[in-house]
Amino acid sequence: MMDLEAALKNLHLKRPLVVFDLETTGVQVGKDRIVEIAMIKVSPDGSVVRKPEKAGNDYRILVNPEMPIPLESSLVHGVYDEDVKSKHTFGAIAPGLVKFLQNCDLGGFNSNRFDVPMLAEEFLRVGVDFGLEGRNLIDVQNIFHKMEQRTLKAAYRFYCDKELEGAHEAYPDTAATLEILVNQLEKYADATISDSRGETVGPVPSDMDELHKFCQRTRNADLAGRLIYNDDDVIVFNFGKNKGVSVKELIERDPGYFGWMMKGDFPRYTKRVLEQIKEGTLK
Repeated sequence: MMDLEAALKNLHLKRPLVVFDLETTGVQVGKDRIVEIAMIKVSPDGSVVRKPEKAGNDYRILVNPEMPIPLESSLVHGVYDEDVKSKHTFGAIAPGLVKFLQNCDLGGFNSNRFDVPMLAEEFLRVGVDFGLEGRNLIDVQNIFHKMEQRTLKAAYRFYCDKELEGAHEAYPDTAATLEILVNQLEKYADATISDSRGETVGPVPSDMDELHKFCQRTRNADLAGRLIYNDDDVIVFNFGKNKGVSVKELIERDPGYFGWMMKGDFPRYTKRVLEQIKEGTLK
């Protein structure tokens, strides 16, 4: 079995990588809130820092979401209203998180589609500047789906030959995700497969810049995948009747559509990208 600490050198880090997991009140990025966070930072020198630092046998940051936690969500992750009523709000811990994440790439399991957009949304909601520009986003689930096609529990069993205890608790999920990542890089260092379209996929690169590209399913302009880059590097809509239409051209032609989106139930980060396109600072 792989020595995880020794295997971290396979990550070929140029700057720290923070692997993290969120538990939330639900799955709607624009409406739901974080109730638990766990993070592991791996630095280029191989040192590992966990957030929070270990308290007993627990690595968890519980967060008061300032809204009721639906029972169906609590039954999944085990965090109930009573657990968080006396905890800090996200606004209170946000400055410390930004400092911890400064100049770091981000990794997780299904993180490009959920955890990263949710984290960015929470920072924007409380007015804390948290930029994603220049960060590599490493999604272990995308590597898994591209190379094996399957859940975190199955991935842990497949790559690490272990059963995941405490699934849907933030720290066990985070630790398992990091261990899966280093096993994936070793397993797929020289591997290629033919996908459903007959195209060759792999090997999986260990360089973070290249791994960032490998983890992308689409080239998103926002985080939720509502706005994407097409093959000509033009930002287009990725939903509804205007799917494939240039964002810049449509909002110039129909300012009302821009207004509808800005007033609608879209994530704050999507709205910020729309404003940048309208102002001409993002093309």
